[in-house]
Amino acid sequence: MKNVFRSIVMSFSMFSKLPMPRVEWRQENMRYALAALPLIGAVIGLLIWGWQALCGCLGSGDILYAAGATLIPLAVTGGIHLDGFCDTVDALSSHADAEKKRAILKDPNAGAFAVIWCGAYLLLYFALATEAREIQDVLMLGLIHLISRAVTGFCSLTFPASGSQGLFATFNGSADKIVSAIITAVVFAGAGFSAVFFAGIPGGASAFSTVLCALAVYFIAKRQFNGMSGDISGFLLQISELFMLLTYIIVKRVMFL
Repeated sequence: MKNVFRSIVMSFSMFSKLPMPRVEWRQENMRYALAALPLIGAVIGLLIWGWQALCGCLGSGDILYAAGATLIPLAVTGGIHLDGFCDTVDALSSHADAEKKRAILKDPNAGAFAVIWCGAYLLLYFALATEAREIQDVLMLGLIHLISRAVTGFCSLTFPASGSQGLFATFNGSADKIVSAIITAVVFAGAGFSAVFFAGIPGGASAFSTVLCALAVYFIAKRQFNGMSGDISGFLLQISELFMLLTYIIVKRVMFL
């Protein structure tokens, strides 16, 4: 039980900016860290729901609400996953070989394509969030952050890694992979069912879109980088959240035409 608690603390310490108790950087303390990743998504969802309630009490418009819904995940995570997204799109835009792409992932400097696509990502997410103001939409938005982390955790545990060194390899190699993969799969299934329960067909379509994102990233990682890495996991998480929200909004609008 101590290892479970320490793994949760380790997960929050690594993948969020939320204050946590100090835990030693040891292999046994990372055993279920990836399985605990969806808990951070649950916290983000609760904060977004609270933000929506505050905006409702203050009579705020869609733009202020959408700005908060866009910035809350960044505030909670410190942008660690968006950093992975930026590094990955920078590497993909280079059209270089796999070795050069992996070198770009490790480069701490942001390239022009990283800045361009980061801006485009945030703009599109913000625009979509302005369309997700109803209670049902906000519940779905909260679930999106939970589902994306369940899928990312599962893929990080099961997809082949591009190397044996680095932070990704450390967490991946320290994990109890079978148990953690089962936990993330169960969380995804439960959250997907909840999406259907709360949002019907649009919710189900949104949850299913993460499967397509995961498959796409699997082939990208395999062909372009010779395997997964921490940055590519961040890329998967970010595009999953974007495409889930996009799918939900589109399907909902089409159904009510």
